[in-house]
Order: sequence, then C-alpha cells, then structure tokens
Amino acid sequence: MEKTPFESVFIFGCGDIGQRVAHLWLDKGLLVYGLARSAEKQSAMVQLGLSAVQADLDEPASLTAIPELEQALVYWFVPPPQQGQVDPRMQNLLAILSNQQKPVRIIAISTTGIYGDQQGRLVDEDTPPNPQVDRARRRLDMETQLRTWGETHNVPVIILRVGGIYGPDRLPLRRIRDGVPVLKPELSPKTNRIHADDLARVCVAAATRPSRSRIYNVSDGQDSDMTEYFFTLADFFGLPRPPEVDWAEAERSISPGMLSYLRESRRLDTQRMRQELGVELRYPSLLDGLRAMQGA
Repeated sequence: MEKTPFESVFIFGCGDIGQRVAHLWLDKGLLVYGLARSAEKQSAMVQLGLSAVQADLDEPASLTAIPELEQALVYWFVPPPQQGQVDPRMQNLLAILSNQQKPVRIIAISTTGIYGDQQGRLVDEDTPPNPQVDRARRRLDMETQLRTWGETHNVPVIILRVGGIYGPDRLPLRRIRDGVPVLKPELSPKTNRIHADDLARVCVAAATRPSRSRIYNVSDGQDSDMTEYFFTLADFFGLPRPPEVDWAEAERSISPGMLSYLRESRRLDTQRMRQELGVELRYPSLLDGLRAMQGA
C-alpha cells in the first residue's frame, strides 16, 4: 500500500460518489468507514467492504457513535436538507468533531450553483459567490461553516465545486423519452459536467495535494449548453430529440426546479484542478463517457 498521511478514511454520504470513492481507497488497502442512517444501509455497506457506523446527521444525539477521527481522512458527500438557507447537518457534524481529536483533512463536495447566474462567463475559484436559489445558499453555508471550522482547528479543508454529474443510472433518458421540451439552442444556458468516475478520482487526488485548504472547480472543461446535452444524449441512444421551446412556453411546460437551473449560465475554469491535482480525466468529453458506458 502506498504511504498516505492518514490511517483510515471516513465517508459521510455513501451514495453513488461515496461508494466510488470508497472502492478506490479499498483497492489501495485502506480501512474505509461510512455513516449509515439505518440498519439496512449499514448491512449493505458492510457487504461492500466498508466498516459502517449507524447514526443520523439529523439526530445529533446519535452522532456519539462516530469514532475518534484522529489520523483519518474525512469526506463530506451529504446533501443539505431540502429547505432553508443553512445546513444543520454540517453544523451537527462539526459539533461532534470539535470535541474529538481532529482528522488529517476534510474534503467536501459543493456545487457550482454558489456562483449563481454568470450569463455564460468563465468563472474561477476567486469569483465571488452569488447564490440565487436556496439550494445553492445551503451549499454555500456548508462551505462557510466547514472552512471557518478548519481555520479555527488547523485542519485543511478542500472544497470541490462540482457542476452536473453523469454516469450509468445518472442520465435523464426518461425525460427525453417523455418528450419534455428544452429551450431553443440560442436561449440555452452554458453548463458544466463531469463523469462520476472522474469525480471520484478527483476526490482521491485531493486527499494528498495540496497540504493547505483549497477550493477547486471540477468539470471536464468542455463548453456546452443544456440543450446540446439533451440532444447529444438523444442522438447517442437513438431517441427523438426533445422539442424546442422559447421562454414563454418553457415557463408553462417545464418544472419549476428545472427552470431554476435554466436561469443560470456559467462556464468553469478548471485550470487549478488540472494543474494542482494532476488528474488526467478518463472522459474529457460527454461522448467519451457515453462510449465507455456503452462498452461496459
């Protein structure tokens, strides 16, 4: 096993990305813990090779089950609650960690939504946050809580601001089959995405480089827009392209949740990720990722 500055890995949020990251560390011979909200989830995680701890981030009293995380690498892949502008789950975790020996570092997935609408402009990690919907405000609150705690306790904190994630079982094919309309190409916002496997590899790379707290934009760096994304998927899988509509019709036929995404347009500068983390993406374009899925 290669030498690491930590002795174990603890993952909060063992969904798709959490499991991918867990497997990468298990393959390296490290002990990997995960937080399970239920006995059923705990059993499933054990079958995957993880040492599962049962606790609920919405129930602070249950978090005393979390072991001491000294000499551990901690990942935070937990989504915030569905409402509000703050993330009480992060608050509950930090309350526990404040009374423990501190982990070696914490890596958290956030969202590029914290930048808000940039009207298609290129944004880097120094672009001031301007969240315009509550889901992004909750993520920014998580970032702020964690970074402030890290500075206070001298624990490096790495924030990965991620755009859309795609991969097996993460494609909107049902939406395309149902003929849900998309904006006309000239109206469609700029968007960013990354394959789930590449995101997991970025999460592993961020564990050892650099030694200080840092923020990274994470995407494959390909310029694209939302309508192009849906058209590419439709063409690749031999489905009819969804109908194109203008904004007036979109507001009548597209869900409020999707409309909120469509009202924000930005492109990500990923130079820092590529230079400092040294990750060579396996799927540098959407078509690369789709072809790999087809051949799997």
